[in-house]
Amino acid sequence: MDKVYVGIPMGDPAGIGPEIIVKALSSSEIKGLANCVIIGDKNVLENALKITNAPLTINCIENVKEGKYDEQTLNVIDLKNVDMNELKIGEVSGMCGKAAYEYIEKSIELANAGDVDVVVTTPINKESLKAGGVNFIGHTEMFAHLTDTKDPLTLFEVQNMRVFFLSRHVSLRKSCDMVKKDRIIDYVVRCMDAIKQLGVEDGTMAIAGLNPHCGEHGLFGDEEVEEIMPAIEWLNQNGYKVAGPIGADSVFHQALEGRFNSVLSLYHDQGHIATKTLDFHRTISITCGMPILRTSVDHGTALDIAGKNIASPVSLIEAIQLGVKYAPNFKHK
Repeated sequence: MDKVYVGIPMGDPAGIGPEIIVKALSSSEIKGLANCVIIGDKNVLENALKITNAPLTINCIENVKEGKYDEQTLNVIDLKNVDMNELKIGEVSGMCGKAAYEYIEKSIELANAGDVDVVVTTPINKESLKAGGVNFIGHTEMFAHLTDTKDPLTLFEVQNMRVFFLSRHVSLRKSCDMVKKDRIIDYVVRCMDAIKQLGVEDGTMAIAGLNPHCGEHGLFGDEEVEEIMPAIEWLNQNGYKVAGPIGADSVFHQALEGRFNSVLSLYHDQGHIATKTLDFHRTISITCGMPILRTSVDHGTALDIAGKNIASPVSLIEAIQLGVKYAPNFKHK
């Protein structure tokens, strides 16, 4: 396969996105790895080059094939949607929220057309999105809408560990109520399809326990007995390689050692804590179950440090590398 084409929406212009992009693309880890195309604003990126002193020049292009893919060039599809007189780095802005959405929209258009093999996203700001009249709370919802995907899956990958999530942005109390047999079955089936879509064919998925020590047979919590075990039994009887429930205090370590190809975390923080404690900056988010491949940094716009040249590009470097890793084997739905 020729070099992977990577589309990188610039993120919120007032955040650290522009800075970490130019740092990442000038790093030794990314130079020559892929054909990277930024969807953003030329003037904002020029300012980011000044802030970071990155040794790159900007090449504005209309389409991906026009790019000059060498180690000194930033290829940019310039949407010209930021007024530099109004831009205030480090502040919430409706203009920036709207611009960030437009970069994502264009990147998905490129991916849907097959012009880029993977979209690697940078941070957006929920307050800025709202101020800009963008009615989505985050990337996942935007990608779901723009790719016509119902309930896409979130997968975290860090080192040798992959973690899916049974629920995401709901309260802990509500997430416990969502631990039901039918939901677990539905998610496991779709999660297994999702990693096959990435080219991972072998291995067993582990289901994390919900209660301490998986409830000790109902002594302190009955979800394992009444919902989780019946789901696992059904899945095994129907040909799905699933193990568990396994206590959340050990299952992630076992996955890291290679015993499982993935873990189903039963609520948001259960899996987030495990992955981010292992390596915060190298925990990468993959949105699965869509017709296109998307990886992402898993940190925010960091408005408090934007423009100060102290933001780390490590997460973006990892996200690009992971996108390049999976793109050749990615099976389009």
